[in-house]
Amino acid sequence: MHIYASAQYGGYVVSTTTVFINILALVALFIAFIKDRKKTKQSLIIALKSFIKILPALLLVIVFIGLFMGFVPRDQISRIIGNQAGFWGIFIIALFGAISHIPSLISFPLGASLIESGASLTAVAAFITTLTMIGIITLPVEIKELGKKMALLRNGLSFLIAITIAFIMGAIL
Repeated sequence: MHIYASAQYGGYVVSTTTVFINILALVALFIAFIKDRKKTKQSLIIALKSFIKILPALLLVIVFIGLFMGFVPRDQISRIIGNQAGFWGIFIIALFGAISHIPSLISFPLGASLIESGASLTAVAAFITTLTMIGIITLPVEIKELGKKMALLRNGLSFLIAITIAFIMGAIL
């Protein structure tokens, strides 16, 4: 089931949302270019440098997704984190999201791949929300800055809220 409108062109599925966002970005870029060419060029250079900085991480995640999808069969993904997996499947993927240190921008293509492989929307929502809300990897820094009690409380409450958000998203979508 697709959660967005799409059309197929030459073997590629093109989301109408993607087309709309890209057109909107190009129009905004054109307006910015007309308003102030120098600032727009500076902004594009900064954006290019930022892209080059995240490129190694992006390529690493693409390789990871490819290996994951190559070694883990679709029926296994569906069984572990699909609709029939229930609470424990969502809990497992939420834990994986909590301990992962993946840039959230890269988690979206991974989430789409999981959905295409049979994962439930609730499970993917749990993965993405815990990935962005919980920092197990950064916990030592949080403990140092916030104190042990506050850091653990923040992460614990964030985990519960992330699971709640995932169930709400699963119900809505």
